[in-house]
Amino acid sequence: MYQKQAEQETLAIFVDVQNVYYTCRQALGRNFDYNAFWAKVTANRKVVAAYAYAIDRNDEKQRQFQHILRAIGFEVKLKPFIQRQDGSAKGDWDVGITIDMLESAKLADTLVLVSGDGDFAILTDKLRTHYAKRVEAYGAPALTANALIEAVDQFIAIDDSLLL
Repeated sequence: MYQKQAEQETLAIFVDVQNVYYTCRQALGRNFDYNAFWAKVTANRKVVAAYAYAIDRNDEKQRQFQHILRAIGFEVKLKPFIQRQDGSAKGDWDVGITIDMLESAKLADTLVLVSGDGDFAILTDKLRTHYAKRVEAYGAPALTANALIEAVDQFIAIDDSLLL
């Protein structure tokens, strides 16, 4: 007898590149392994969107890194690096990530955020309760906001298997 195969889970991925870079370096002393992450998160799932949000400092090493991200499967979104007169810098993607996650809720069963930023707790809670989406977050445990950990369906700690 013919049995209909279950549909494959659809997935949208959102990586806050600056956040994951600095938290992994500070808390774990190493760099995030995007290839290992991609292999783990996409196993038995169909990727419908994958974004890596970065700041454009316009240097060659960064362009090479962005090329690697694109080769893995990410659409790289860049925002110019802004140095303020007081010496501080601006390059925040929170609003862009939020908009893309809300838009992707139409396409994906599960949304995966790579960030430890507690500002995303309200968004992830909304995606779960209002849109009935599964939300996973990857982050460096010591530097991930408790509010975010509590707001997602599953928090996955970045460990040795996801580091270079």
